[in-house]
Amino acid sequence: MKREPKNPIITADKVKPSQDFLKVDGIFNCGAAKLGEEYLLLCRVAESCAEKEEGFLCIPVYDESEDRLKKERIPVEELRREYDLSDSRMISSVNECGIKKIRYLTSISHLRLARSRDGISFEVEDHPALPLKGRYERWGMEDPRITYLEEEGRYCITYTAVSDLGAMPALLITKDFIEYERIGAIFPPENKDVVIFPRKIGGLYYAFHRPVPYEIGTPDIWVSSSPDLKHWGGHRHVSGVCTDSWENGRVGSGAPPIHTPEGWLHIYHGADHGSRYCLGTMLTDLENPGRVIARSTRPVLEPCEPYETEGFFGGVVFTCGCIVEGDKISVYYGAADDKIARAEMSLKELLTGLSWKEA
Repeated sequence: MKREPKNPIITADKVKPSQDFLKVDGIFNCGAAKLGEEYLLLCRVAESCAEKEEGFLCIPVYDESEDRLKKERIPVEELRREYDLSDSRMISSVNECGIKKIRYLTSISHLRLARSRDGISFEVEDHPALPLKGRYERWGMEDPRITYLEEEGRYCITYTAVSDLGAMPALLITKDFIEYERIGAIFPPENKDVVIFPRKIGGLYYAFHRPVPYEIGTPDIWVSSSPDLKHWGGHRHVSGVCTDSWENGRVGSGAPPIHTPEGWLHIYHGADHGSRYCLGTMLTDLENPGRVIARSTRPVLEPCEPYETEGFFGGVVFTCGCIVEGDKISVYYGAADDKIARAEMSLKELLTGLSWKEA
């Protein structure tokens, strides 16, 4: 991939907080679309409480009973006695089965639109694209992916709804990025990284998703189908972690699949045991999208620039969206969990670089 010389193209200082008591920690992990001549990024914006209170950790939480964001105050001494504070993104503990569980998030995320005429210089809107809503978004909305269903003239937006009940994929439908229809949760927790295919296959919608097992198995990519985008079944395993490679910790979908004559091209992410995130590619069969027919043998993008290695959570490149124009693919990716960057690649070169050994 060839990085944009102006990277990072969007940073937190360009984003207005959604509430007076909040500050913007990062803007990253955006879905991408083109509507007419306008480039659109639907971005994840993470915010935390702006002011500190001595003796307390203040975190933002959406209160569904009052339908508003508010500040929750937790005594620091209590947290130090009972919880692990080593990860700045979360407060966690280990349960009786020895499994790490997240008890609080230190920030809350929402979805925000950014607009551009050239795909490089973006203006971020001042307000969220839509408000948090309901029990399942108590801890926010994260990591949107946008799929344009050309035959239907509408955009499917998958995102992760987060609450103390878990992280679960949910769905929005829009035609204009002004009015949104909430479909709600489409997979139960714990699950993430849902991408919907841009056209039906055999009369069904298809999606990749990533369940997160705790005691048996690893976080791998699965495929499912649906007659209506709401009810999903036919779950099958697609691709898993490789114990001796850059993706030995977890794998998950990145941008929505790209239709090519050779097959469905996927730009996905993989992480190692040290949580270093890279991007890779694979190709799946056009008629049987869960069958891998080729894949890259090494990452196509690795975190190496300072804006990728340093930030809220360094060593991360993570894409949720790309825009294809002829042979050019513009990949928009989150860098170090707090900013947005862009890279270009040739579709032809990507396909040529795949290993066509059956996987």
